[in-house]
Amino acid sequence: MSKNAPSAPIENENNLGTSIVLFLVMIVLFLGAIYSLSFLSLDNPWPMAVCLGLFALAFWIPQTILGRSDSAGES
Repeated sequence: MSKNAPSAPIENENNLGTSIVLFLVMIVLFLGAIYSLSFLSLDNPWPMAVCLGLFALAFWIPQTILGRSDSAGES
């Protein structure tokens, strides 16, 4: 550790219940993306579009909306 770094305690961003609910919502999106592949065929491309959309949401929401991407300049 640096000498100039403050010895502040680690802050919790949200409580356990909120984290569990958010995790369950994101895992449902991800599993829905995987499940949509069971309907994929060469005649119907829409299940792949649904898969890509749900997977993108399951990845994008935690990374951008719920994440702390704006905290690089915090001290």
